[in-house]
Amino acid sequence: MNHPHTNKLASETSPYLLQHAHNPVDWYPWGNEALELAKQEDKPILVSIGYSACHWCHVMERESFENEETALVMNENFINIKIDREERPDIDHIYMDAVQAMTGSGGWPLNVFLMPDGRPFFGGTYFPPEPAYNRSSWPQTLLAVKQAFAERRTEMESQAENLTQHIKSTNQFGGIELAQNISSTSQSLNQIAENTLKQADTLWGGFGRAPKFPQTFTITFLLRHHHFTGDQRCLDQALLSLDKMIQGGIYDQLGG
Repeated sequence: MNHPHTNKLASETSPYLLQHAHNPVDWYPWGNEALELAKQEDKPILVSIGYSACHWCHVMERESFENEETALVMNENFINIKIDREERPDIDHIYMDAVQAMTGSGGWPLNVFLMPDGRPFFGGTYFPPEPAYNRSSWPQTLLAVKQAFAERRTEMESQAENLTQHIKSTNQFGGIELAQNISSTSQSLNQIAENTLKQADTLWGGFGRAPKFPQTFTITFLLRHHHFTGDQRCLDQALLSLDKMIQGGIYDQLGG
C-alpha cells in the first residue's frame, strides 16, 4: 500500500508506534538520533507518549497528527519523538512526573516539551484542534511554545532546571539522564527497580508524592521484575498499589 508520508517509526515493532508511521509528522523513536539532532539544530523536543488502547491518543492523532498544516508547524519547529509507554514505562514515569508537577494532573496522551538537552519545561495531556474544554488548541500551544523558546529562552532554561531538580528531589529517580542512558541489560533493569522502590509509598501505595496518578505500567514492571528475579519487595509494592487502585479515588487525596 502506498502512503503519502512515511517517518522513522516505520521500522519499529510497537503496534502503537507503527500506527503513527504514516503521519505527516516527522516522528522519531526515542534514541540518540533524535536527541543528538535536537542539540545540533538547537530545537526544543516534543515527546508524545501513548499506548494502543488509549482512546484520546487515537483522537489526538486523528485531529492533529494527521493534519498537514499542524504537522508542518511541528516539523519546522520541533524534534518530534513518539513513545509507546508499554515499551518505555521508565521514560513515561519521568515525564509524567514532570507534567503532574506543572499541572497537578496527568494522563495520556502525554505531550511534553523539552529543552534540546532533554529537560522538560512545559507539558500537558490531550490538546484539542480548536480551543475547547477550557484548553488552548494544539496549534496555539505549538506556536506559544515556539515563541517562548525563541524570545524567553532564559526563562525556559530556569523552568527546566527547577523542574528537573524537583523530579530528582521528590522521586529520587535519577533525573533525565537515566532516561537517556537506560538499556535493556539486567543491570539497568535492576537499577530501574531500585529507583522505583526508592520513591514508592509503602503505606498508601503508588509512587512519588500527591497528587498521584495510577502508574499501571510501573506496577506491571515490578510484577515482571519479581517474576524474573524473585525480589519480594517488588511484589509487595505492586500488590499494595493495586489494592489502593481497586479501592478507587485514593491517589488524588494522598499526602506524603
